[in-house]
Amino acid sequence: MDKSIIIALDFAGKNEVFRFLENFGDEKLFLKVGMELFYQEGPGIIHDLKAQGHDIFLDLKLHDIPNTVGSAMKGLARLGCDLVNVHAAGGKEMMEAALEGLEAGTGAGQARPACLAVTQLTSTSEEQMKKEQLINVTLEESVLHYASLAKQAGMDGVVCSTFEARPITQVLGNSFLTVTPGIRLKSDDVQDQKRVATPEFAKSEGASAIVVGRSITKSENPLEKYIMFKQSWEGVHQ
Repeated sequence: MDKSIIIALDFAGKNEVFRFLENFGDEKLFLKVGMELFYQEGPGIIHDLKAQGHDIFLDLKLHDIPNTVGSAMKGLARLGCDLVNVHAAGGKEMMEAALEGLEAGTGAGQARPACLAVTQLTSTSEEQMKKEQLINVTLEESVLHYASLAKQAGMDGVVCSTFEARPITQVLGNSFLTVTPGIRLKSDDVQDQKRVATPEFAKSEGASAIVVGRSITKSENPLEKYIMFKQSWEGVHQ
């Protein structure tokens, strides 16, 4: 991945988004558009952000029957996103259908969007997983199982917590992407995340990229905070 810090656009509408982006001048960013923003603004927000030269991770976590996911991905591929995702819990056949849809919807001569499988959310604890999902292995075993299934299906990588990045890479190889949300600086509030980590720790564990949201988007000086995350990720100390 060309850019290793993905900013989650935790906004309800495009006006807020573009006011936020004014803080960055001509900087080309890797931006995550999730359900909150996409469901309010629709595909137009993707076109607007791409027109500014940003890379886009469209984070909709598709999870449905294979035919539906394949058809949806065929349409999403036409938006020109760089990265999309599904829930690994949808199964191998669904993930394969997602890739088929992406291939079918990608224009001639263009690269299809990379596709990740979400393993366990970083807001999910092991106790919660066992109690509510009735999964009786450890959280790490569950994530590794989903990651292995995703690789078998042809996925480009997974969304996981930083704490599973190293074991996934050890089992599935360096080319299999591990994109890790739940990233905070030591001084930040963890908010609703349960498995959080610093950029330095994510880098040391071999994460391919980190996703940062409110720590940057709610900051009084977003550019300064972004630079702090970038320096932490790159091991630069002031």
